[in-house]
Amino acid sequence: MSKSKPSSSTAAPEQPVPESYEAGLQELESLVAHMESGQLPLAQLLQTYQRGAFLLNHCREQLQAVEAQIKVLEAGNLKQWSGSE
Repeated sequence: MSKSKPSSSTAAPEQPVPESYEAGLQELESLVAHMESGQLPLAQLLQTYQRGAFLLNHCREQLQAVEAQIKVLEAGNLKQWSGSE
């Protein structure tokens, strides 16, 4: 018996992860500018908002990882940061 996939209206599509923090931030800034222009149709506005929320969360996670590494360095220990993992 095969499981059916949830419909696109109930499940969020998997978001591609930016190559770097800077790339994610640049894409986020671009999305905000498009949203603020007021020129997007409602459906596209929703998709843009969802992508922006994903990028914001992704960038925050990367910043928190770097902050944790800095705290370790300040304590006199060196710990390798794994980046986006």
